[in-house]
Amino acid sequence: MIGAIRIHSFGGPEVMQWEQVELPPPGAGELTIRQTAVGLNFIDTYHRSGLYPLSLPAGLGTEAAGVVEAVGPGVSGFRVGEAVGYTGLPPGAYAEKRNWPAERTLKLPAGISAEVAASSMLKGLTAWYLLRRSYRVQAGDPVLLYAAAGGTGAIVAQWARSLGTKVIGVVGSPAKAELARAHGCAETVLGKDADFVAKVKSLSGGGVAVVYDSIGKDTFMQSLDCLRRHGTMVTFGNASGPVEPFSPMELVKRGSLHLTRPSLFDFIASKADLDAGAAELFGVIGSGAVQIEIGQRYALKDVAQAHRDLESRRTTGSTVLLP
Repeated sequence: MIGAIRIHSFGGPEVMQWEQVELPPPGAGELTIRQTAVGLNFIDTYHRSGLYPLSLPAGLGTEAAGVVEAVGPGVSGFRVGEAVGYTGLPPGAYAEKRNWPAERTLKLPAGISAEVAASSMLKGLTAWYLLRRSYRVQAGDPVLLYAAAGGTGAIVAQWARSLGTKVIGVVGSPAKAELARAHGCAETVLGKDADFVAKVKSLSGGGVAVVYDSIGKDTFMQSLDCLRRHGTMVTFGNASGPVEPFSPMELVKRGSLHLTRPSLFDFIASKADLDAGAAELFGVIGSGAVQIEIGQRYALKDVAQAHRDLESRRTTGSTVLLP
């Protein structure tokens, strides 16, 4: 038996329960991973609330790191005691141990700790597909980045700066503006600023090349207004709820804009893409271009409080849950 967080209904943080569950030996192609650090991500709240429905009862969590405890039949290339990490679906990372497909498991390079891996794989691979695949930023591009002081935002801002872009970070307070600038934002704008669009256009010289918007419904139209002609809108999160239906003519009126609504798991569906993204991510972390800031740590059993803090914007940087 192992300890794990389970939900039996959708709702607020209170629906998460610490339970003892059976963990069978690893099946064909699987590893048993003893998890020493688990990542916390906004998608976890979407699974918990039912915005992204799961079959109940269900586990939560989409990334973790630890060591290989057992190797299933047919697995080669991994050994017991090896440091590994993973991110992916189905959820279930909120647990002391987990069986996971070997081909979806990443070996951690020297110098990448379990805590760094668990707090950066989903967020870091998100940064990778945003900057390198959804819209491939170029040196000199002005970029608008929401939640710039958060875990994903901190990685995107640092990585984008290393590529020569000018990052304008959207933040919720002056204190978070300081964090965002420390992470690589050249400028910051308060999300509730009455002159938000005008300030972004002034700072970007007429409009940004790309908007990376993780907020969703509440910011979608103003984000479109911040783009230059032929700019790209990347709406990749639903912190305020999903974007409501709109007419494609809104893109025409603002200068023949491009729009994409991507998801990480479509960019790492193949092992080749997963390995390529991880190699770039671990490379920029290893080089020092991107530093992973772990803003807070919680015991895994206290994950309800972690969710409350995340949803109320009381967290900064990445968050680690410790089994």
